[in-house]
Amino acid sequence: MSVSDSGSAAHSEALEGSNAKRGLWSSRLAFILAATGSAVGLGNIWKFPYITGENGGGAFVLVYLLCIAAVGLPIMMAEVLIGRRGGHSPVNSLRMIAERDRLKPAWRMVGAVGVLAGFLILSFYSVIGGWAVSYVGTAASGQLVGQSAEAIGAIFSNLLGDPLTLLMWHTLFMALVMFVVAKGVRAGLERAVSILMPGLFVLLLIAVGYAMTSGEFGRAVSFLFQPDFSKLSTSGILVALGHAFFTLSLGMAVMMAYGSYLPKNVSIAKTSIAVSVIDTGVALLAGLAIFPIVFANGLEPGAGPGLIFQTLPLAFGQMPMGSLFGTLFFVLLIFAAWTSGISLLEPIVEWLEERKGMNRTASTLGAGVVCWALGIASILSLNLWSDFAPLGAIAMFEGKTIFDLLDFFTANILLPLGGLLVAVFAGWVMSREAVEKELALSGPMFRLWYFTIRYFTPVAVAAVFIYNLM
Repeated sequence: MSVSDSGSAAHSEALEGSNAKRGLWSSRLAFILAATGSAVGLGNIWKFPYITGENGGGAFVLVYLLCIAAVGLPIMMAEVLIGRRGGHSPVNSLRMIAERDRLKPAWRMVGAVGVLAGFLILSFYSVIGGWAVSYVGTAASGQLVGQSAEAIGAIFSNLLGDPLTLLMWHTLFMALVMFVVAKGVRAGLERAVSILMPGLFVLLLIAVGYAMTSGEFGRAVSFLFQPDFSKLSTSGILVALGHAFFTLSLGMAVMMAYGSYLPKNVSIAKTSIAVSVIDTGVALLAGLAIFPIVFANGLEPGAGPGLIFQTLPLAFGQMPMGSLFGTLFFVLLIFAAWTSGISLLEPIVEWLEERKGMNRTASTLGAGVVCWALGIASILSLNLWSDFAPLGAIAMFEGKTIFDLLDFFTANILLPLGGLLVAVFAGWVMSREAVEKELALSGPMFRLWYFTIRYFTPVAVAAVFIYNLM
């Protein structure tokens, strides 16, 4: 055995030793709740409704559902199987698999791309989560009641223009995330999602029930589920594909990290399907909760990113019991953001535990503080640095603030790149026998998945990647 071989073996043994100390999800349900908590976030409650409104409704929803099935689900299964087979943090799972199968060690960078993406996303995601925390107080105190569109817009503008207030809410949100992650798999992640996810579902059903009293529920159902392909453009199809990818927390190394805690006797395929179905159901329920209120108040469904923080608050201010249901809605938004924030911090914390030998609390504190500090740059880009475009000399990034750059770079470059590399690794680099053993699927089902992950999925993700860059 060469020196390099012995070093590699020693490293593998060290990782195996650390693996013995790792926690596992207590059950298949625990994993489903955790993975769904990661997938169900601001993308479902905030982004899905407004991009559906922008792209014409039903036809967009149909394409989105097809993209979930044909692109999102296969990549999710690939990420989970990589995480479980490696049994460690995303970077070290890829490294372990590469060493076992004698692959090039550079493949561990697939995990590194995902960890970096999740870390950068959390830095500005926490800022948006802070907006939701702020709006709970705004709605509960009755500040939205009877206000004009201009006054509602001023509330949001004043929030974004106050860096100290944004910093306070950003700090609170990050503290909530770090508190859960520091407690570990069962005492932290699993316990949190076992409370937050049922709470989120209850709040969402209450919101849908409230929307049914608006008088425009039937119109909302038609808007969401009656396809009109004349309203769907090529860019709309690619937006649906990109969001199907984003909403399942793919390309962020989250499913690899969560998969590493998955017991060997749990079916990857069944759990991934369950997560995809629940995540999609939440997005559709969010649409059914939001669009009836939008239509009942004569508002525009394609209002863009301001739908949640400007359009809906206007509606809540005009409706009976609007303060109560507005408050519940923003609590729902916090729950969704919180569970996703937890999952975004977990991969880097898991890596610090293994790589640096730090305990859980220290690794959470270290990663969380750095992420929090990076978020300050996003906060300042909304006000004091709003005219600062770091890469403005490049046409693609012209006029983009730090907040905009982080959003663009992660959503349009790192996530598709990470997903593409995962598909290539699972479909072309890992041995077919290892993949088949880990998935434990029957013949026809495995062949369908294997064909999809090798041919269709990489092409689809590459199309989104190239379109975004162009």
